[in-house]
Amino acid sequence: MSELDNFTPELTADGSFTFFSQEFGESFHSHYGARQESFLKFVEPTQLALKANQPNLRILDICYGLGYNTAAALETIWSVNRDCDVEVIGLELNASVPQAAIAHHLFDTWKYEYTTILTQLAYEQQVQTNHLRAKLLIGDARTTIRQVYHSGFRADAIFLDPFSPPQCPHLWTVEFIQQLALCLHKDGLLATYSCAAAVRTALLTAGLEIGSTPPVGRRTPGTVAAHPRGVGDREMGRRGEVFQQFPSSPTLPLFPSSYPLSQAEKEHLLTRAAIPYRDPELKDLPDVILRRRQQEQQDSSLEPTSRWRKRWY
Repeated sequence: MSELDNFTPELTADGSFTFFSQEFGESFHSHYGARQESFLKFVEPTQLALKANQPNLRILDICYGLGYNTAAALETIWSVNRDCDVEVIGLELNASVPQAAIAHHLFDTWKYEYTTILTQLAYEQQVQTNHLRAKLLIGDARTTIRQVYHSGFRADAIFLDPFSPPQCPHLWTVEFIQQLALCLHKDGLLATYSCAAAVRTALLTAGLEIGSTPPVGRRTPGTVAAHPRGVGDREMGRRGEVFQQFPSSPTLPLFPSSYPLSQAEKEHLLTRAAIPYRDPELKDLPDVILRRRQQEQQDSSLEPTSRWRKRWY
């Protein structure tokens, strides 16, 4: 039996399909709508329709999965400016996932113009056309992200889309997100569906500013992050070093400041829920990362999250 047979399409509310991961015990997308999630949680918050007027764009797709986020990005960019040169790097653990999406014809419901591109990317891990250079790096993203950084790639948009922190804690740690911050262009934007306090703390610890993006099909918002104005992305010799100054862009608004956190969200960052996941050497097993955080929470003098929840909900 082929590994592709492990993935059975599941219909979501917007008519698009997703898969269920037996390994992580979760679906790859929200049941409210897999396709709409890609556009509303990732493409819109990273302002790709606005940035498409630039001559070139770079996208870093963390946990490429079925390829929906990259597909939505290409559709958005080229609907605005067909001459925009796009470079995409996708990080994916299991090459069978994007291949299964193609094998099951999941993009047929999109009426998607660029399925040939996604097919080649899924099966050959690289594509080059007149206006696209794309590659998939298969393996543990904690390792492949270092390849991205050392290649000099600095993304205008980063899509951070792993499974949930309790199921996939190693891709939500302070140390991994610090690597993402190093790969984010000084005017770039990072978007994720998660509003977990631990994730937001990790983004802040990595030196980024954060904002709360509108809920999509559910009560909870997502998160967008960017380098602060006046803080640059110089090449750093070690993680955690202070950033240099740079002039702010006169054309692109700083998105996080446009979607400030609510008072409840700010107070959530002062509770034990905000204690982040840590993986000092970027190689610990998920269970080790979870236990480390649980112990830190038990030893913490921060407000219990249950008290915050009673106060607000």
